[in-house]
Amino acid sequence: MTNDPAATAAQQMDSVIDLAQDLIRHPSRGGIDAYGPVLGVLERWLAARSLPHRRLTDEGGQLVGLLIEIPGSRPGPWWTLDACLDTAAYGDETSWTFPPAVGDVVEGWLRGRGSADSKLAAAAYCHIAAELHQRADSFAGGLAVLLDVDEHTGGFGGARAYLADPEAVRPAGVMIGYPGMDEVVVGGRGLWRTAISVFAPSGHSGSSRTQVSAITRATRLVQLLENGGLPTEAEGGFPLPPKLTVTSIHAGEGFSTVPDLCRLNVDVRTVPAFGGEAAEAHVRKAVAELDAELPGPKPTMITEVACWPPFQLQPHEEPAASLLASARAHGVEVRSKVAGPSNIGNLLAGYGIPATAGFGVPYEGLHGIDERAHLAELPTVYAVYRQAVLDLLHAS
Repeated sequence: MTNDPAATAAQQMDSVIDLAQDLIRHPSRGGIDAYGPVLGVLERWLAARSLPHRRLTDEGGQLVGLLIEIPGSRPGPWWTLDACLDTAAYGDETSWTFPPAVGDVVEGWLRGRGSADSKLAAAAYCHIAAELHQRADSFAGGLAVLLDVDEHTGGFGGARAYLADPEAVRPAGVMIGYPGMDEVVVGGRGLWRTAISVFAPSGHSGSSRTQVSAITRATRLVQLLENGGLPTEAEGGFPLPPKLTVTSIHAGEGFSTVPDLCRLNVDVRTVPAFGGEAAEAHVRKAVAELDAELPGPKPTMITEVACWPPFQLQPHEEPAASLLASARAHGVEVRSKVAGPSNIGNLLAGYGIPATAGFGVPYEGLHGIDERAHLAELPTVYAVYRQAVLDLLHAS
């Protein structure tokens, strides 16, 4: 194996694409398909190359991921490459111009669900691990490759199982292989999510008595939540303000019954100056105002669903520094970005683990129809990650 990154990348590309095609041809839609078949593809590939790997399961024994671990010969920090093997659903298959699991290459595009997010990245990461396994005596610390099959469900079960595994070394940082060549996500807003139950007396819609329904009370609560004075400007060096969205509202049935319960889901995107505690306080203030203004038969109930912290890496912090430096060294000017949506980096931030997300090949149709990934840039993307990993491991 040559030590020239460009030559190494060129030699590997056909194999990377072949493996990605095989993965695409094994459907692994989150919450729909069984994950054993797609993981089996990788397990056979890894076993043929004698790479140490093992399956990850959650507390209920469900399969949630695959973990590859390559220890170096000297003590040092471990670093992790992370890509998901489960995918979004197909949606309306009749709208696709090719079968969602076709896994072919047409005019330089790898086609099929998961080509962009993120089976091509998974295949590339496995090849990097295979190379490093052959030269493990040259680096310190270790490299782990996490292949999550519980990402698109929002559960991130693979990552959670990895972090809870007493046999796994806690990584010093993680690079997540989402597609897109223009940006590296080095931060993101956090989130605080709650389900709210609003109550009212039940009754008949034709009654002569004046009745305030749960829907009426919930509508007022939405007004209080959305007009409650959230900060509208970025503060403290974080480039985005917080944001509150009522994402669902459910109540009632038919026409003749006044509903006595209305349920709302509220999503608050948090920032360092307005975190989970501030989000909860904001919601509780609105609920208290509602119960005082339009009293119900019992207090409005707030149930916290999830809370992830915001995060933001500085340019000098790893692994962002090595990834960005490697991109520049390979002639790619990539922007660092703090994202509005949350990602698995927020989950990792809760454990004190810095992460980057993104830097992959250009793509189209992610989570939509006709998903495909452009392959001309694959050698550069591969070389960038390969060099970043070698730099982090201080490989000789």
